[in-house]
Order: sequence, then C-alpha cells, then structure tokens
Amino acid sequence: MLKLGASTTTGLVLSAGAAAAQGLPGPTPVDTGGVQDGKVVFPPWRGEADSPGAPPPAPLPPSQRIGFAIVGLGRLSLEELLPAFAESGQARVTALVSGSPEKMATVARQYGIAPESCYSYADFDKLRDNPQVQAVYVVLPNAMHREYVERAAAAGKHVLCEKPLATSAADARAMVAACAKAGVRLMVAYRIQYQPHHLRVRQFVKDGTFGRIVGFTAGNVQTVAADATRQWRHKRAQAGGGALPDIGLYCLNTARFVTGQEPIEVFAHVYSPPGDPRYADVEETVNFMLRFPSGLVAQCMSSYGAREDKWQRLQMETATLEMPNAYDYQGQRLIIGQRQGDHKANNEVVLPRKNQFTAEIDHFAQCLRSGQTPRTPGEEGVRDHVIMEAIYRSAATGQPVKLG
Repeated sequence: MLKLGASTTTGLVLSAGAAAAQGLPGPTPVDTGGVQDGKVVFPPWRGEADSPGAPPPAPLPPSQRIGFAIVGLGRLSLEELLPAFAESGQARVTALVSGSPEKMATVARQYGIAPESCYSYADFDKLRDNPQVQAVYVVLPNAMHREYVERAAAAGKHVLCEKPLATSAADARAMVAACAKAGVRLMVAYRIQYQPHHLRVRQFVKDGTFGRIVGFTAGNVQTVAADATRQWRHKRAQAGGGALPDIGLYCLNTARFVTGQEPIEVFAHVYSPPGDPRYADVEETVNFMLRFPSGLVAQCMSSYGAREDKWQRLQMETATLEMPNAYDYQGQRLIIGQRQGDHKANNEVVLPRKNQFTAEIDHFAQCLRSGQTPRTPGEEGVRDHVIMEAIYRSAATGQPVKLG
C-alpha cells in the first residue's frame, strides 16, 4: 500500500486544482504516485493476468555519479559505451583520452566534456589531478591494456578494462597486483554477466529448475573484411590471438558463468585457411571443449570465417534452453523447450530490455560507492587467460590439457 507523504499530497492538491478548473474529477495516487526513500513510486495498476510494470528509473544527481575517463575513442567507445553512459543513473563521463585531438574535441563537444578534461596519451598521468575522475574505462587494443591499467592505478583511479584483460596470463596477473598495491578496484568488462537473459539462465541452473545441466553448446562467429590485415585484431602482438580472445572468449567465460563451474580440462583444434593473409599471424577458427568436474562437457567454437551467428544452448534434464543472439549487443532471446501435457512446447521468456553496457557500468559504480568487490574482478580475467593458453597448447599438441 502506497503511503502518501507531504510531497505526494502537494502534487495531488495541485493536480486536483487543475482538474477542478476544467470540471473534471481529481486524480488518485494510482495516477500521481508518491515519493518513498527519495524515489518516485506508483502503486500497481495492472490486473493479476499482466506482468507488473517496472518502477521508474531513479538516477543519482549528476554530481553524485561516479566520474569516468574513457581511454580510447574507437568504435566500441563511440558506438556503444558513450550512449550507454547516457542511460546510466550511477556514472557519467567526465574526461576523455585519445591520440586524435580533432576526434576528441568533436566528441567532447557532443557530450559536454570540458576541454581541460581532454588528455593525450602522453598527458594521461595528469588524470591524477582531476577530482572529477574516480575511474577510467580502458578501451584500447589488448596489448595496451596493461600499461594503461597500471598507469591508472598509479594515478589512484579505479579501472574498468575491456576484455580480454591482457594478452597473457602473466600480464593479467601483473595488472591485478598493481591495482591491489595501489588500493584501487579492477573490473573486467564481461558484459554478458550483466545481461538479463544470461542472469536468468544462471539462476535456472543454480536452482535446478529443470534438473541438472547435461549439455552446453555455444558459438560466436562473424566475418571480417578482405583488408582486415590492417586491423590490430589480426596482429598477434597487439591482440594476443585471433578469434579465441576476441569472440571465443564470450563462449568460454559464459560457460563458466552460467554453469557455476570451473573447467578441469580442455581439448582444442585451431584452423586457418592456407594462404589467406588475414590469418598469417592469428587463427581464423577455434573449436574447443571444456570438461567440468560434474562430468559436463561444454562444446564451443568461434570463427572469423562465417556469417554472423551468436548462439548458446543448454540441455537440461527436463528442458532445453535456446538462446539466439546470445552474445550480441542486443536482441537476446530465451526459449524454453519442454513437455506440456502430451505435447512439445517452446515458450519464450520475455524480459525487459536492458543495455548490458549500462548494466556493467552501473554495477562497477555501485561497487565503488559501497566498497564491494565487482562481480567480474581482475582475477576473473586472469582465469580466462590461463584457460585460453591451455586451449592454444592443446591445439598445438593435439592432446587434452589439464587445468590446475
């Protein structure tokens, strides 16, 4: 039952006065809502047969949001991250770091970033003196992650770093150690772990809603341009590998996340078309299997050589969970196939849209405010690097590799 406070009563009086002036009946709390604990709330208005509506957003005032510096203004930052910050109620962009003054000035004007809060890479360490920046989001080629995470830590700033955390387990460990020594938080941007459909599947598995998990299959494939050799993702020194650390990592990390288990053995095969210059330095396709302590074997593949497709499927004892577009930026679906009476049925779980980039940003901001450890800390990134290195060893030797 919604209790009316003074502010609600005032709103009702004003609304009632406006209605009376037009000869109309006055509004009720169902329409006007009220304020509780600093948030606007409304009592239920839908019938029992309908899903209840979501509460109104309750963003923090801009001055109370965690200030972020975006480090790197490439496609991901401009197409996904800056728009995601615009949806955030917990964080805001207060600084930019880029090697392109013209591009940075353009973006700064578009998003209202002060010129004095725009930095070159050479000036990066001056972020230390900007009180409007509490955290940095590193969105650079993989081989640059370690340098800028360590520099951010030395400047006393918390760090959200794009995946993969680095190009090796050794570098990833060094980054975790640097942040721990500096007393700052380090989080890896595993956006899938903040996406509603994957969170729901993880809960199904944890609760045993459909019995135990028997099978897990996943794939993340896409094509690349004919002149892709110019891209940093096709240079091992900058990327650390090809399809595996770029898009196969989603299959790997999500298998660990939704099952709640850690693999104890991997087996893998890597392939690249002979003579294709795009894959002279990195792999095109990787197939890998993860064996878990429960006996579950996850079968995963990723490739730069096939039309875009990003799927995930879980075989449970009493249901099949199909997830088209599982690793895409949007459009995730969750279809549950199971027996319904004497028939087979496929029922879709429809969840409210939520920007997964915004969700991960808000989670990190809330952790910084509360002092809690993020759901995807740097150690999570280290673990994936250890597994990816085992996958490459298995592919090179043709033998399974056990994990400690």
